[in-house]
Formats: sequence, structure tokens, C-alpha cells
Amino acid sequence: MQKSSEGQAAKKILIIEDDTSLVKVLRDSLTREGYVVLESRSGKTGLGIALTQHPDLILLDIVLPDLDGISIVKAIHDDPAGQKIKVIMLTNLSDTQNVAEALVNGSYDFLVKSDWKIDDVIKVVREKLAG
Repeated sequence: MQKSSEGQAAKKILIIEDDTSLVKVLRDSLTREGYVVLESRSGKTGLGIALTQHPDLILLDIVLPDLDGISIVKAIHDDPAGQKIKVIMLTNLSDTQNVAEALVNGSYDFLVKSDWKIDDVIKVVREKLAG
């Protein structure tokens, strides 16, 4: 098991995102920060990983080709072990209905992809895992 610099088990982050270049940037940045990074480009596969690997946090795209992020959040939070998993939604959508639905269904944060830099994501991840 990978350890953090403080000797604790490294936090596990699952990225469920179908944009390969974004996954690579997030994976590389989060790995440099000392996190264990799991990844899936499929909603169904990502949900399976979430329910078996129990990551500490999920970075989750809303729009995926096979299963949307809102359905994934609902399924994760319907599972007793999944209720502890923190979720940050990532999307190109900026309409208030998707934001509201994501927040109501257990997502703790919502980032519109065009509005942030990778450093912003790292900062939000640190805050969510610290709290």
C-alpha cells in the first residue's frame, strides 16, 4: 500500500471521465501530490470500481457515453460503503438544473471544466479529503 509523506496510507482517488487527455493531466497531477489514482473512461466500469475499491474521492464527469454521472452518484450513495465516498462532479455543462441535481444526489462539489485550472482541482481535492 502506498504511503503519504506523513506515513499514512495514501488517499485513493477515482477519476471517471471519458476525455483521455483530461484523465492524463488529472492522473499525473494527483499522483505527484501523493494520491493513488484509479481511472475509468466508462460510467459502468467506473461505478464497478467505486463499489469494489471504495476510493476516498471520485472526480466524476456528468456526461459519459454509457451511464451518466448523476446515475452513478445515486448508485454509489445507495450502497452503504459508498455513502462515505466524496464526489466532485466535472462537466462542460453549466446549467443550474444539472448543478442542483448533482448536489441533491450527494455530490459535494461541482466544477465546470471551462472555469478551472488543474491547480484549482487539486486545491478542492485537498480540501474535501481534509474535511
